[in-house]
Amino acid sequence: MALSRFWTFILILSIGYALVMLATGRQHSLGTLVNGNQGDPLMVAEKDSAELRGTALLLDLRAAGDEGVMRNDTLITMGKGGMVRYSHGTQAADGLFETCKNTVMDLWLPLIGYLTFFCGLMNLLVDSRAMEKLARFLSPIFGRIFPDLPKDHPAYGYMTLNFAANFLGLDNAATPFGLKAMESMQESNPTPDRATNSQIMFLCLHAAGLTLLPTSIIGYRAAMGAANPADIMIPMIVTSFVGTLAALLFVSIRQRINLFNLPVMLFVVGVSVTIGGLMVYISGLAGAAKFHFTDNLGNGMLLGIILLIVGYAFLHERYFKAKGTNMFDSFIHGSKDGWTTGLRVLPYMIAMLCALSIFRNSGLMTIVMDGMSTALAFFKVDREIIDAIPVAIMRPFSAGGARGFMLDAMKTYGADSFTGQLSSILQGAAETTFYVIALYFGAVNVKDTRYTLGIMLLVDLVCVLTAIVVCSLYF
Repeated sequence: MALSRFWTFILILSIGYALVMLATGRQHSLGTLVNGNQGDPLMVAEKDSAELRGTALLLDLRAAGDEGVMRNDTLITMGKGGMVRYSHGTQAADGLFETCKNTVMDLWLPLIGYLTFFCGLMNLLVDSRAMEKLARFLSPIFGRIFPDLPKDHPAYGYMTLNFAANFLGLDNAATPFGLKAMESMQESNPTPDRATNSQIMFLCLHAAGLTLLPTSIIGYRAAMGAANPADIMIPMIVTSFVGTLAALLFVSIRQRINLFNLPVMLFVVGVSVTIGGLMVYISGLAGAAKFHFTDNLGNGMLLGIILLIVGYAFLHERYFKAKGTNMFDSFIHGSKDGWTTGLRVLPYMIAMLCALSIFRNSGLMTIVMDGMSTALAFFKVDREIIDAIPVAIMRPFSAGGARGFMLDAMKTYGADSFTGQLSSILQGAAETTFYVIALYFGAVNVKDTRYTLGIMLLVDLVCVLTAIVVCSLYF
C-alpha cells in the first residue's frame, strides 16, 4: 500500500507541478518530460532568427554552426527553420519514452542474461541436493532470524548466496539469487498478495547492502583522479555493517524476534571478526596492490562459487541420473526460470522508473533537495556534508541519478575532498530502495508490502548518519 501511494502521489504531484510551471511561464516545454535525454541542454527559451537580424549574436551563431555560443552560462544554438534556442543547464533524467526504452535495453535485457545463467546454476544446486545440505547447515542461525520458515527451507541457501554476492560487491550475481529466495518463500505464503515476515526480513537485510568490496566505487574514484581510490573501503564497510545490524534490529522488534541467543550472537561476532580481519589486511596494502587484491577477491570468489556448484554436482551425478536427466539438461531447465522471472518483473521496473523520471524532470525533485539543504544549513551542518547530501537523497530513488551526483561532487570538489569521499560512501553503502521493492515483490506478485518501505527508508537514514560520523572520524 505504501509503495502504491508513493507511486501515485509522485505521478500526480510531478505532472501537476510541471503543468503549473508551464502555465506560469517558468517552464518552456514539456517535451523534456516525454522525449528528452539525460544530459541534453535544457531549453529555456527560443526566438525566430528574424528577431536577431543585424545583431552580433546572429553572426556568431552562423559562424559557430551546430556548436552554438555561450552567453552568461546560457548555450545559444541555431535550430531548424531558423529558430534560435536558449539552453541553460542539462536535463536531469531521460524522458518518459527514453526511460521505457532504456529500462528494457540497458536494465532488463542484461538482467535476463544474469537470471538465465545463475538460475541454471541454482537448479544444479537443487538437483544435486546441495541446497538441502546448505539449508540444514544454516538452519540453526536462519531458523531464529526467520522463525516463520520451516527448518531446512531451500530459501536459506538462496539467501546465503545473495548475501555472499552482495558482500563481494557482485550486484549482478546477487539479484538472481535474491529473486529465487523470494520465489521460494512465496511458495509457502498463505496470503500470496501479502508480504510474509520472512520476505520482509530478507529484503530489509538485502537492501542494507553489507559490502566488503565496493569495486565499482573504487573504479569511479580512480577514474576521477583520487590519490588512493580505495581509501573509502573501511568507512563503507563499517557503514554498511551498521546498516545491516540496524535492519536486523528494526525488523526483529517489529516481528518480536529474540536475537539474543547463542547461534545469532556467534554469527554476528563471527562476521564482525571476519570483516575486521580483512579490513586490517586490506588497510596494510598499497594503493595499486589494494585495488588488485579486492578486484581479484571479489571475482575470484564468484568463480569459486561456480566451481564449487559444478564440481559438487559432478561428484553427485547419480542424483541427476535418478531423475532421468544430466547436469547440462538440469542447467538448461533451470535457466528457463530466469526468462519467466524476467517477464514478471519488467512491468514493475518500468512503472517505478518512469514515475521517478517524471519526478526528476518536473523539477519537483530539485525542490525537495534544495529544501533539505536549506534545512541542514539552518541547523549549522557543515557545508561539505550538505554538498554530499544530494547523493543520499537520490540513492533510494535512482542508482544512476545518485551516481551522477557522486561523480559531479568528485568533479566539482575533488575526489579526495571530504565531499567527494562522503559522496562515494553514500553511493556504495545503501540500496535503491523503491526499485528494489518494486523488483523483488513484483517478481512474486506481492501487492501489500506492509511495513517494508518504512523500515528500509529508516535503514537508509541510519546509513546516511553513520556515513557522516564515520567519514568525519576517518578522514
